Amino acid sequence: MALLQVNLLSKTLMREVTVNVILPVDKLDMSGGDRGDKPFKTLYLLHGIFGNYTDWVTGTRIARFAEENDLCVVMPSGDNAFYVDNSKSHDFYGEFVGKELVELTRKMFPLSKKREDTFIGGLSMGGYGALRNGLKYNDTFGAIVALSSACDMEEFAGRKKTDGEWFTGRDFAESCFGDLDKLLESDNNPAYTVTKLLKSKAHIPDIYMACGESDFLLEANRKFYKFLCDNKVKVTFEVGPGAHEWDFWDKYIKKAIEWLPTENTGLGINSGNVK
Repeated sequence: MALLQVNLLSKTLMREVTVNVILPVDKLDMSGGDRGDKPFKTLYLLHGIFGNYTDWVTGTRIARFAEENDLCVVMPSGDNAFYVDNSKSHDFYGEFVGKELVELTRKMFPLSKKREDTFIGGLSMGGYGALRNGLKYNDTFGAIVALSSACDMEEFAGRKKTDGEWFTGRDFAESCFGDLDKLLESDNNPAYTVTKLLKSKAHIPDIYMACGESDFLLEANRKFYKFLCDNKVKVTFEVGPGAHEWDFWDKYIKKAIEWLPTENTGLGINSGNVK
């Protein structure tokens, strides 16, 4: 399993950015199996607030899960910007993860260009980012994985100036989403995007959601799941023991990858799998 750190110049962010890439191109199969030049299915995986491109590698066993399933995993940084586009600061994080990063990594690595082989996922802020951009760029992504998603846009839109600390207050929400009075009828609201896609009869990616039963975002996730079910969107939702924590995400990113249409050929030979 190759773990690569890639530094690249992003036009959408106008700066150098660092991305972690898991690419099981070196998978050693002592039985003689060889995938040849077959391109890899790919999961673009987003971190949560306070995090960066290293989070998934240090917090979970994502490298093992990727190798078991012959899956490339691309992990960018989104700062604390919720993976949306901000023209005032030229931080087009939505376009970066939904379009530019996909195009660049497909040029760099042997990745499938098929929609059904290309997925986006994340946790918390990144779960929202996966929903927002997986739906907006529905021609690119065949499936969305959203763990413990910060997806209650009505809560963001209704924040007051006096609400909470910086990341739970109105000022922070406005710094990400702009005019909160326009939030609910914009592409920053996944529910609004779903409604538009349904009206135009466009492709909607399959969605996998999961949230801990002790997570403060559980009710928001249940609410969005109900909205999807009411609109007959194909969605799987699981609730299990745990809170807003890495132990939960480690368990459920494995479940999510098993849900995805991956190859699941098992681990190769390595220091932790000597047979």
